[in-house]
Amino acid sequence: MTTRLYIPLDTSAVACGADDVAANLNQAGLDIEIIRTGSRGMAWLEPLIEVETDHGRIGYGPVDIADIESLITADFLKGGDHPLSIGVVDHFPWLKQQSRSMFAQCGTTDPLSLADYQAHGGFKALHIAQSMDASDIVEQVRLSGLRGRGGAAFPAGIKWNTVATTHSTRKFIVCNADEGDSGTFADRMILEGCPFTLIEGMMIAGLATGAREGYIYLRSEYPIARDILTCAIEIAEKAGILDDRFKLRVFMGAGAFICGEETSLLESLEGKRGQVRAKPPIPAIEGLYGHPTLVHNVLTLCAVPEIITEGGETYAQKGEGKSTGTMPFQLSGNIKHGGLIEVPFGSTLRTLIEGYGGGTLSGRPVKAVQIGGPLGAYLDERYFDLPLTYEAMAEIGAGIGHGGIVVFDDTADMVSLAKYAFEFCAIESCGKCTPCRIGSVRGKELMEQVQNGEKIESVIELVTDLLEVMEDGSLCAMGGMTPIPVKSALQHFPDDFRKPGQTANPSSKQEFPEGSMT
Repeated sequence: MTTRLYIPLDTSAVACGADDVAANLNQAGLDIEIIRTGSRGMAWLEPLIEVETDHGRIGYGPVDIADIESLITADFLKGGDHPLSIGVVDHFPWLKQQSRSMFAQCGTTDPLSLADYQAHGGFKALHIAQSMDASDIVEQVRLSGLRGRGGAAFPAGIKWNTVATTHSTRKFIVCNADEGDSGTFADRMILEGCPFTLIEGMMIAGLATGAREGYIYLRSEYPIARDILTCAIEIAEKAGILDDRFKLRVFMGAGAFICGEETSLLESLEGKRGQVRAKPPIPAIEGLYGHPTLVHNVLTLCAVPEIITEGGETYAQKGEGKSTGTMPFQLSGNIKHGGLIEVPFGSTLRTLIEGYGGGTLSGRPVKAVQIGGPLGAYLDERYFDLPLTYEAMAEIGAGIGHGGIVVFDDTADMVSLAKYAFEFCAIESCGKCTPCRIGSVRGKELMEQVQNGEKIESVIELVTDLLEVMEDGSLCAMGGMTPIPVKSALQHFPDDFRKPGQTANPSSKQEFPEGSMT
């Protein structure tokens, strides 16, 4: 009897050798069928093999080609015991304790099987939306309390209503899949593991706003996601799901972080240099080619099918306060169990870092956590028990952003990390406004003076003034948010900045043990 094995084709799994494992198993003379899936998000266990048995899918990981012989000897095709076994995957505590909705099918099905997607409720929301008035769809999104999952956390319902009520001969839905924040990989995971979710969400947005064209602006560093997404669109077209009523195209970016900002992204889509546009007008009124454009990131659009299926009010009951629904948090850096966790808003950093992440891989105490990407705040342990909501984070000068959480142990040098924020901004700035273009360079120079112990107090005073100028005078969030990691480092880790004669600590770059990075 042929046994089904499930092996991820996700980028992380492939980087860890999943293709080699699949190829070697195919050549082992076993009566098996290998199905390539997305990832379950357990990056520290990749490549993870799941074996279909009468008791459920038994997981083994991380599997190397050198482990195949011992797995066969252990009769793993019947779920046999082995040191790499994690038991029934659906019962594995790391997964079982989550609230998976957007990522429910990631790692469980063939991402390019339309039949699999529909068998698990796929396109049910689209069918419901097709029987609704456009204004009713917008109302459900408003009632859900859904907020943009890309950083600004702007209420989605307001955006949808603006585009829907703005008269134009042409409208667009644009998905920002230019996932450039350090420590984030949720977009990639869902695009590689369940691309039809995004297609469905974008089609529903088109019905609600009157848009008949959609673009997915994809990060150039995601070739596997590109191939899967492109194929998924072709499959949806052949099935008659995508047709002249809504056309969808993939556009590959060129590696510019600034194009994660919505107006720079639109400039790039138009074939121009990726530079920030002045607002107003906002994209919802004058966006792509001057027409009303709804711009959302992947996670925001992937939340839409659940909202339409369950109803906006039901969706709003998940989470805490005005932070509704679930959020995929991504654990990386110096962490024992890195990967992606989807939980309702209101969980805590301590639960994620210690409960799911298992603490640092180095075994040393956690010193700092950066949340929200390279322009996010650095927090110390005093804040680990605050609820992860937009409101609670805003009160301490932090943000959730795209849900990236990067962990640093007690060897981290916060001066070097603050300097990196300026360096990052200097490299990635589009150069259009002076506070960002020049301020980032001057900030880097000032941080070097602190590292060298040169008039530390007066230099920090200058840095504080510079941060105020960048925050208030920058044209977009690139320069406006660069102060966040620097200010938080100064506020929460003052001792690192006031050590006379301090020099850069090489350990601040965290040379993690092999396998710690996700």
